[in-house]
Amino acid sequence: MQTVTYRWPTAVTTDTPELLRWTGFGGALLLTAGAWAVRAGSAVALGAAIAGAGLVVLTWALLGRTRPDASWLRRTLAWWCAPLLVAPPLFSGDVFSYLAQGEVAANGLDPNVVSPAAGASAEAVARVGVYWRETPSPYGPLFTTVERAITEVTGGHPVLGIGLHRFTAVLGLLLVVWAVPKLAEMTRTNERIALWLGVMNPLVLWHLIGGVHNDALMLGLMLSGTVVALQALPELKWWQYTAGVVLIGLGAQVKLPALVALAVVGTALARRLGGGWVRFVAAGLGMVVAAAAVSVVTSLAGGSGFGWVQALGTPSKVNSWMAPTNWPGYLAGAVFGQESGQAMISSARIAGFVLILCGVAVVVHRQLRGGISEVTALGMMMSLIVVLGPVIQPWYLLWAVLPLAACLPLGRWRTRVAVLTGVFALLVPPLAGNFTGRVPELVAAYVVGIALVGGAYLVLRRARVSVAQA
Repeated sequence: MQTVTYRWPTAVTTDTPELLRWTGFGGALLLTAGAWAVRAGSAVALGAAIAGAGLVVLTWALLGRTRPDASWLRRTLAWWCAPLLVAPPLFSGDVFSYLAQGEVAANGLDPNVVSPAAGASAEAVARVGVYWRETPSPYGPLFTTVERAITEVTGGHPVLGIGLHRFTAVLGLLLVVWAVPKLAEMTRTNERIALWLGVMNPLVLWHLIGGVHNDALMLGLMLSGTVVALQALPELKWWQYTAGVVLIGLGAQVKLPALVALAVVGTALARRLGGGWVRFVAAGLGMVVAAAAVSVVTSLAGGSGFGWVQALGTPSKVNSWMAPTNWPGYLAGAVFGQESGQAMISSARIAGFVLILCGVAVVVHRQLRGGISEVTALGMMMSLIVVLGPVIQPWYLLWAVLPLAACLPLGRWRTRVAVLTGVFALLVPPLAGNFTGRVPELVAAYVVGIALVGGAYLVLRRARVSVAQA
């Protein structure tokens, strides 16, 4: 009998994708199991959940150095998502706000005007984060219709409600999985890289599936609508182009930032018709009319009315420490007091809004002149909104990362986006919440998690496979 030993080199190479697939799947299982155990009161479980999250991030990063094909990556995404489908809400409790807002709508009230505390049951309100109990819904009429329908179907049962909201997120993710490779093809970017960086990245797993955020539906509609509209332009297929515009408009009726894609496809239409400011203005007016029409139809058909218009500023009522526009205010508050700090935050937010408008104008001008592609323009505009907006949450990065993944060439910018994604994927504990008075527990959990992930990395570097041959 002869024993042949194969030893991998000091770095994970193209020979290891299968091992990475199942290591990532194990990380997702560990995260899910740890999250359930934390809810049962286990102190060690938080460390296990952090380790699971870190293991997925590690294997995702290493997977970027391998060369599996696009279909293999899609199957791997399905495996990594599978455990998260039965996980409790991860990294955020926003889905409980969705359930309470759906209950408000099912009671015949407008959730964009009436807060959960004023229109939902005490049981539903108790599950909502303290910041949002007195706050009306900031979401568009399409998502309000979804919330109400889920409440009516489930009778307000929280577990069934979370399941249906997660099913909605999966539908949105399927649209994203379809659209990102199409966008990459338009920019002649490698489909495999676009899927790895854009669709398989941990922020998608954590926040679209695990966290059940409605950004999945918004991004799915926005990106698929962009694909449909842009594919219609070479031969000017007006019905197809209109369908794409409507899909983008529907995405904006979930969350308003999707409207940026209308600027992209409108500018692309102006270029296709010959360019110039006259055609640009005409196309822009067409996009405004289309967005308004979709909004009116969605609001009336869903019966939610137009209260969502006055609730658009709701998210900015909480000062986000991640938003750069808030940093000067925090500094001023520390030096001169809370009132001065809040005044500085308000001023910086106005400045950020002005910079967003100026930046979008520059990007649109470059796109109109053919200096950048439509997909690049979308990624740049979304980046401006994320960085200079009044609120940043980790999942907001996906607004920019998904289109950027479909257009960034190999080089430092792609690497920077990947590193930023990995950092934000580990920035929030798997079960978000108030850790006041529990800092030692959180630190110990991260120490345990880092140790386990470090050990896994050493195993992946040093693994040996022995094959016995007779």
